[in-house]
Amino acid sequence: MAELTEATTGDDPLAFFAQWFEEAHKAEISEINAFTLATVDTDSKPHARIVLLKGMDEKGFVFYTNYNSAKGQELDSNAFASAVFFWKELERQVRIEGVTEKVEEALSDEYFASRPTGSQLGAWSSPQSTIIASREELHENYKMYEDKYKASVPRPPHWGGYRIIPHRLEFWQGRSSRMHDRILFVYEGDQWRKFRLAP
Repeated sequence: MAELTEATTGDDPLAFFAQWFEEAHKAEISEINAFTLATVDTDSKPHARIVLLKGMDEKGFVFYTNYNSAKGQELDSNAFASAVFFWKELERQVRIEGVTEKVEEALSDEYFASRPTGSQLGAWSSPQSTIIASREELHENYKMYEDKYKASVPRPPHWGGYRIIPHRLEFWQGRSSRMHDRILFVYEGDQWRKFRLAP
């Protein structure tokens, strides 16, 4: 039976997340990088949606989006966000809370250049989160940018990455009889503190 102990998590929650992520990859779980991202609007109303983790570094977790989208506007007004990964097959969940920042433009350029051409054109064509008259409007936009950028597609100025810099990470390991393991890391001062939570 799987278990989660204070010893196995170590003292670096980002390193332990990377270990769990690799184990989920080896378990051949589909869309292991999909996570729920929750943000708050100017009326303090929460909003959540699925996005994809596209990178990790020593500071945090990176995803990409349209900066003018609903999530982008919400993050501009309130940089705090939370994220949840759930890998059902391993009975594992990771909850992340932190503050977001836009990633370096060079990093956004690099990732955008790696995307398929169709996805690059889609970033230009879709006024994400806004009301549109019909799907035909998207097709017309797509055709316009396809004609405009025949050689290569530059990154739109309104598209790029965010990094979630965590101050709380909770690792949850499912166990029988609801006696689950929960280990919480909280960043205080300049170090991580570790706690066990009741399931």
